[in-house]
Amino acid sequence: MSIDAMLTPEEFALCKKVQEFVGSVPRQLLLDMDADRIRYPKEFLEAAGQAGLLGLRFPASLGGAGLTWMSELVALEEVGVLGTSLACLYSLVSIVGEAINKFGSDQQREKYLRLMIAGKLGVAEGLTEPRGGSDFFAASTCARREGDVFHLSGQKRFLVERGPGLEVSHVYGLLGTRGGGTGRITFKDVPVPIENVLGGAAGIGNGAAVFNQMMVPERMTSAGGAIGMGRAAMEIAARYTDRRRAFGQKIRQFEAVSFKIADSITLLDAARALNFATAHAIEGAADPDRVRRLVSESKKFSTETAWEVVNHAMQVLGGIGYTDIYPVEKLLRDIRLITIWTGTNEIMQLVIQHEYYKEFKTNGHAGRSVEQDAAGAEFVDEKEYNED
Repeated sequence: MSIDAMLTPEEFALCKKVQEFVGSVPRQLLLDMDADRIRYPKEFLEAAGQAGLLGLRFPASLGGAGLTWMSELVALEEVGVLGTSLACLYSLVSIVGEAINKFGSDQQREKYLRLMIAGKLGVAEGLTEPRGGSDFFAASTCARREGDVFHLSGQKRFLVERGPGLEVSHVYGLLGTRGGGTGRITFKDVPVPIENVLGGAAGIGNGAAVFNQMMVPERMTSAGGAIGMGRAAMEIAARYTDRRRAFGQKIRQFEAVSFKIADSITLLDAARALNFATAHAIEGAADPDRVRRLVSESKKFSTETAWEVVNHAMQVLGGIGYTDIYPVEKLLRDIRLITIWTGTNEIMQLVIQHEYYKEFKTNGHAGRSVEQDAAGAEFVDEKEYNED
């Protein structure tokens, strides 16, 4: 894969370390999660924390590794081969930790983030609501303040630790991505002290900024994990097509088969390169609007790439790919979700075009304006735009 030539020695060493960790994950854990015999694999997070692989971007003073987005994407691709459930649980430390690290107080970082990075505190994200999916700011869960305490009422669809006034009212049966504890939680006048607001009292009213910041790791972790899932499916297909024979030859010698492998390789390399470019833009503190566009491009392209690649894999495997003899059918079930969550890919398209038009109208074209190179460019009266 092209990834080797794009990594520093340190990033390559991290890649190998994560591969070793991923290789140690018990096969039975994956089977039990997909069969819904395990609803939340706490031991996976504990093992990742003990290996020093959680919260890679966060400060070493809190137990993190102080690494870059490039490094995290390298790790995410490797964890992604395990499927969406474990990649999601791995990513939640990055997503929830982003909010605490950027907006939380020192006390909150010590109380929560340090334990998260160590794998000793499981976290969940309460974003989706029954009547609010991609329209995040249409949330109906309310926080009523009484003195120094907020009282939460409403519903969310992620598993969190039970406490007074909080209950998991339904755990969903899912097509894929099983075993991660996805459920609807209900808040019934749950008391939350003001010191639990990110940043304390000073953080009240700062929710939009927290949300927008969290969308960076929310969508980039999906992009990174998607590459790992797509790569896993492609490697299964490549190995199969080099061994399976039909009509007297290996089926990889048929263009109808080998071209799907070629398409898969190209798509994965292109998606990975886009992700890495976005990582550099984030690290370089590029214009926030441009980062927002690039993050949306990465999420959309990587997840759609994974979906196309897993379908290529199933097609070249033929009927056996539709059975549980190979994990391609599980990867297909898992990958279907990542084109929907954290903002559907249609929402990503809205963001991409909106931010592009805004930037283009502000800065204009870059370099030569080829519009003037047309033979009839001087006939300006023919350029009728019906502008107001």
